[in-house]
Amino acid sequence: MQTNTLRIWLAAITAVAALGGCSSTGKTPEALPSGTVSEGTVTATARVKAIDQQTRRVTLERHDGSLIKFRASDAVRNLPQVKVGDEVTAIFYESVAFQVKKAGDATLGTAVAGEVARAEAGDKPAVAGAKVTTVTTKITGFDKKAGTVTLQDEDGESVTIKVRHPENLERIAVGDMVEITRTEAIGISVATPSK
Repeated sequence: MQTNTLRIWLAAITAVAALGGCSSTGKTPEALPSGTVSEGTVTATARVKAIDQQTRRVTLERHDGSLIKFRASDAVRNLPQVKVGDEVTAIFYESVAFQVKKAGDATLGTAVAGEVARAEAGDKPAVAGAKVTTVTTKITGFDKKAGTVTLQDEDGESVTIKVRHPENLERIAVGDMVEITRTEAIGISVATPSK
């Protein structure tokens, strides 16, 4: 049941921004709302302050002097290549996009795809991964006066949400599908700073 709640929550949050955040662009009334709801990249760097190869305990120091302590899991390849003073860079990217489609052009459900790549043996540790989650819900109703839309997931759970731009309700119909795509990517690398 928690998975269903997560699905409908994601659909609701995204659709609020999607249907509400996309204002009319002068396209014909047949054009269905779509676009990127949010997108952002966060980059963080830290310096290796201490490392114990036997216990795999690592201490990183951020630019503000705060410390991050953790045990590198056995999945971390090439830990012996890491030395005190090396720089660790982590980049996280996330975007949420949506597209309203006519009935028959999409299928209710959730699809998840992902991939992970690691550094070759003998290189400095590095990992990159991406996960794309697509949740497709169906519009089962909307109220132009109230500025709300009701979405239903594949398990029949429904949620009614308020849109920020009710004029977009003119561009949708009961039975249309809302396809929400969340993309997450992370890359972590270790490098010896150049002198």
